[in-house]
This record gives sequence, C-alpha cells and structure tokens, in this order.
Amino acid sequence: MERRHFLRTAGIAAAGAALLPSVAYGFSAPGRERIRVGFIATGLRGQNHLELMLQRSDVEVAAVADPQAHMLRHALEMVEKSGKKAPKAYGDGPQDFRRMLEKERLDAVFVSSPWEWHREHGIAALEAGVAVAMEVGGALSVQECWDLVDASERNQTPLMALENVCYRRDVMAVMHMVRKGMFGELVHGQGGYQHDLRGVLFNDGKSPYGKGVEFGAEKGYSESQWRTDHYVKRNGELYPTHGLGPVALMMDVNRGNRLTHLTSMSSKARGLSDYVVRQAGADHPNAKVPFAQGDVVTTTIGCANGETILLTHDTSLQRPYNLGFRVQGTRGIWQDFGWGGLDQGHIYFEDSMKHSHRWANTKEILEANDHPLWAKNAAAAAGAGHGGMDYFVDNAFIECLKREEPFPMDVYDLASWYAVTPLSEKSIAEGSTPQAIPDFTRGAWSSRTPIFGLHDRY
Repeated sequence: MERRHFLRTAGIAAAGAALLPSVAYGFSAPGRERIRVGFIATGLRGQNHLELMLQRSDVEVAAVADPQAHMLRHALEMVEKSGKKAPKAYGDGPQDFRRMLEKERLDAVFVSSPWEWHREHGIAALEAGVAVAMEVGGALSVQECWDLVDASERNQTPLMALENVCYRRDVMAVMHMVRKGMFGELVHGQGGYQHDLRGVLFNDGKSPYGKGVEFGAEKGYSESQWRTDHYVKRNGELYPTHGLGPVALMMDVNRGNRLTHLTSMSSKARGLSDYVVRQAGADHPNAKVPFAQGDVVTTTIGCANGETILLTHDTSLQRPYNLGFRVQGTRGIWQDFGWGGLDQGHIYFEDSMKHSHRWANTKEILEANDHPLWAKNAAAAAGAGHGGMDYFVDNAFIECLKREEPFPMDVYDLASWYAVTPLSEKSIAEGSTPQAIPDFTRGAWSSRTPIFGLHDRY
C-alpha cells in the first residue's frame, strides 16, 4: 500500500536513531482538507468516535471493521441515519481488519478494541501507513510499548493517544493556570481511576452498566466479555492514563521531563467476590473465582525533574466516581472531587488568600481562568460524550492531520503511560520493588518542547 504520511524530522534514518526535538507528522500531499477514516472495532467506544466523525464535513467514514456482527450492524445503522454514504464493512472474523487496511485508501483509523488487541491493530495500521487514533488502557508488556514506538518511527506514521480526560474543562483550566505560572513550580501530582465498575465487569448485556453477575460470554453491550478477565489474571495499575495523562502533560513529561521509575502496592481482592455473593449468593460459580486484581492499587512515580506522581486504581468497591486529581506547586494547590465540574474542587493560593489555611471553592477561580480552547469551542462540544471531552480529543486528531502538525499526545506519551501497567504488575509481584520506566523518546525528551495547552487551536 502506498505510504501517504511522513515523519518530518530532518532525516531520521531508522528506529533507534536519536530523535530530533520537534516531531511533526503530515500528508505527503500538503493541504489535505478531507480525511478518509476507518474504524477498527465498533463497540460502544468506537461508536462514540463514529458519531463525532459523522458530524464533520471534513471527514469521510470510508470503512468499518468488527468481528461482532451486532456491533458492526449498529455502526452501519448510525451511518445510514446520518445520511452519509455507507462505508465498506469488514466483519469476516477478527483478522478482517487487515483486508480493510489493504484495500481501502485510508488516511487514519480509530482503534477502539479491547486492550489485548491494541498492539496488533495499531502496528498493522502503522505498517500500512495509516495514522492511528488509539483508545487508552494499559499495555500487556513493556515490549508492546516499544513495538508501537518502533512501528511509528519505522513507517514514519503517527499515533495519537485518545486520552479524553486531558480535555476535561476543569483540568484544562488548571492546565491554563499552570502554564501561566499561578501554581509556581510543580512539585507533586495525583490522579487515578476511581470508578465503581462492578456493573461493567459483571453485566447483563442489555446496557453498558446493566447489573448482572456474569462475565466472559459474548453479550450485547458488555465489556465483561473481555475486561473482567484482566481482573482474574492480573494485579496492577490496569488503567493508568485517565489519572496520569493530565498530570504528565502539566509536568511536561516527554517534553523537558520524563517518568523515571515507579513503585506499586496492592490491597487484597475482596470487592468483586462480595458483589457476586450479594447479587446471586455464595453458590454462584463467579463467587468462587479467585480474582487477582487488588481492590485498591497505589502507584508512586518519580520524574527526572524531581516531581512525584501518585496514581490510585479503585474500581472493584462501592464508591462515587472521582479521579482524585491534585496539582501542587510552590504557590498553589488544586484538588478535585465529584464528576469534574468547575465547582467540584478545592483550591488554595497562599499569597492571594492571605495565609487563611482555608480552601476556596474552585468555581469562581476556574471560570476566570477557563482555558481558551474551551471558551472558544464550548458550544461545538455541547452534547459530545463525557461532558464534551470526546469532541476535543477527536477534533485534535483530525485537525493535526489536516494541518500537518504534531499530535498533542503522541506515540511516546502513549508508550510511557501504557508502560505503567506492566511495570506496576512487576513491582507488586516483587514486593513493591522499584521499576525503571524506559525512555521511549531515546533521549529526545530533554529537547522536545511542550505542545498541549499552549493555544486555543485544538
């Protein structure tokens, strides 16, 4: 297949060569105004992205691939209802996506598959010269992260991490304040995935959060057919990017800073078994499953510039949703609570608050420091998934391709964030021993410059 992307680095010869500080991707034919997009996996998350792409006049949905007939059918029905031209459908088994990549002249592809498929789907697209928008999760191995980086470099084809929480309105406002120096020098950050997923991990298949006690079967809307198996077999920071991504970008990780090492600790595993017993009784087969994943996993990460980051994975117990963000610098501190509205947090600036030692609510301060991107595009994002965050992350992917500009969250970010998962597993298995985090930029982090949050373009 003809390769239509290039890596503008003034002459990188091969994977493993030292990267230059500014990496930008684009089309070999400049000024492309319309992007031909394909979809690998059209489950609920893939359908979220599909809905947004169907609303754009600068995107053609050319092809969709999914081995599950009912999900593929839902995707095709969405296109039909939109009035757009029907895409080519590829549903002949789990490898039919390769035929799509071979036959269709795609510019980009959205990968929204289960975590264990990310490497295969991502590398196949990169090898075909197709830009990748990859949904988030955690890697199964550190080698998987290197494989994605190597494939992107080798084929001079870009990959963007679809971490939508980086675009949450309060997170973006705090980012804006960090960029303006209001927090002083950053010292510590926190985040995590603190979300009761029992209704996802045990599901009735009738809705995304349908209550049930089953997992593993191929049911209509259920992530339990693949996600729960990770809780049976693994114990670590399974879903790091929601908490880590925003903090890492504020700390300029991979652009003047980098993650260096981590240590993880896990609690015992009780929540999922207790849930099944209370729903279906102690005799139900799933009540006897020996879940490996601890109910609460904490991971501490060190950075090259001396900052620390604390992640918390807490999805197996009853609790309200909260990602637990904290951004702390020499001049201020912010902590969120709740679902992430501008009024759902605490903030404190010692100088302006006259040493009161009392938290202020974030509403007035965050509204006054709303990120220009949100101030400009709030109306366009209204109604998009996850409170508008999905609009921004998908828009960034398309606009960067059209403008031949680097992604705000690239393959090096994805690799660094994804690697936390297997390294946390290893740390826990070895009694919370420290684990070195590879430098996926191969030294370029010290000279690459920040991108995210610097303007109102995407």
